[in-house]
Amino acid sequence: MSISRDEKLGTYTVQVWYRDALGERRKKTHRGHKTKADARRWEADFLASCEGRLEMRFEDFIKTYYRDVGPRLKPGTKLTKEAIIGKYLLPYFGEMRMCDIVPADIVRWENQLLARDLSDTYLHTVCNQLSAVFNHAVRFYRLPSNPMLVTGKVGSKKPTTEMSFWTADEFEAFIGALANKPESYHAFMLLYWTGIREGELLALRPMDFDFERGLLMVRRSYSRIKGEDVIGTPKTRKSRRDVLMPDFLRDEMEDYLSTLPDLELEDRIFTMTKHKLAAEMKRGCASTGIKRIRIHDLRHSHVSLLINLGFSANAIADRMGHESAEITENYSHLFPSTQRNLVDALNEVGRHE
Repeated sequence: MSISRDEKLGTYTVQVWYRDALGERRKKTHRGHKTKADARRWEADFLASCEGRLEMRFEDFIKTYYRDVGPRLKPGTKLTKEAIIGKYLLPYFGEMRMCDIVPADIVRWENQLLARDLSDTYLHTVCNQLSAVFNHAVRFYRLPSNPMLVTGKVGSKKPTTEMSFWTADEFEAFIGALANKPESYHAFMLLYWTGIREGELLALRPMDFDFERGLLMVRRSYSRIKGEDVIGTPKTRKSRRDVLMPDFLRDEMEDYLSTLPDLELEDRIFTMTKHKLAAEMKRGCASTGIKRIRIHDLRHSHVSLLINLGFSANAIADRMGHESAEITENYSHLFPSTQRNLVDALNEVGRHE
């Protein structure tokens, strides 16, 4: 620390060294103090307030954030995170210091997001990315608090549009249009009758089938990133699972693989792209008149089918690679008998009062 007097102005200047939240040594200069005692008081107050102070710009902290979390992310997740941060976070917060960002800044930023044509679920995803950055700063770099805890997040975790799915009859009508294309036919049979994700389907190998036990073993997931095929682990820990196939599907898949004698045990069975799958769905829907849904909606269709067959949220969650709470939250509206059973039970109790 040094305090010097400006003889011309008659005021005092303080220069003080301190360490920021990253442990880096920095210097702060403050001018215009009327007395030396004032300068010392300012210095004491500053040192007390800047202990672990995260003064770096948001843009610079993002580099630290990427360095810390990047090695832990799947390639696709990393690209998504970088795209959102680059498009929605850095243009607004980039030049601000982390320690200066307050809830009012978050509110103004969220208002700008609301003016864009973004879905509720995507708005929520963008807000989650910003919150993750602040949480990282709080947890590891002594930022006092996450300003989003005050403002909350815009958007919604759950889609506001009605969930789309096919009944078994609709699927049977659709799949008939693909009978002349074995690869597409068997891909859609697996998607509908097992509920696996698209990436899990496209990563399947012959060695992932145990036909004796009728099991489909989900161990990998496929994605295409920057023109390259990337095989990684399934989406979550629970996504690594064994899915029991209905007998008719087991027999069809065993017969199909027997027609591919050159396919090695570790080769991908379905080498089509996600774009090709979508095109095949469009073709099948156009030729049958069945309403078009997304590929991912086949997973919703499988859940809907299981609910209508009377299976519990826990049983469905195990099959789908979800937590049971996710099934209850996301598909509660598809459990039509729950409220009826509840009221019937209350009526039964009430009759004995």
